[in-house]
Amino acid sequence: MYKVNVSDIEQDGIVNFKFNGDINELENCHIEAELEFKSMGDFIEASGHIYGNLNLECDRCLKKYIHKLDFEINEMFAKKALLEDYGAELELTDGQFITDLNGAEDIDVYDLLYQSVILALPNKKVCGINCNEGFFVSEQKLETHDTRMDIFKNIKIERK
Repeated sequence: MYKVNVSDIEQDGIVNFKFNGDINELENCHIEAELEFKSMGDFIEASGHIYGNLNLECDRCLKKYIHKLDFEINEMFAKKALLEDYGAELELTDGQFITDLNGAEDIDVYDLLYQSVILALPNKKVCGINCNEGFFVSEQKLETHDTRMDIFKNIKIERK
């Protein structure tokens, strides 16, 4: 349903794609994306902007909160199998992460968006900078008197 045909990209040079919908695998995840697929010889470059919201659970206090998404993507796809061109081992460096289409006729945009959102999630999901794991101590509680500590008020220390 959300696919871009590789031959359309090759023919037109650039294909623009807009997405406005939900990522069903994630809880209440609604995103909007504006993508551009550009033919670059044996490769296709997918770039664009993704923004939206999704519900997450705080790792500290376990409360649900809304996380805002706003990020750029830049992915490369190889039209033909890359394994033929390279040996069994290849060290990847920055900018060499390429998805192999292996001759496929379409690029699954929904899967690209899903993977991009997953990779954009924070490692530690926290509802806010002031999240205290549900153990907020008010100033009133800090000033409460603990009667067990009264014994220390009467200690006398002699100095020699």
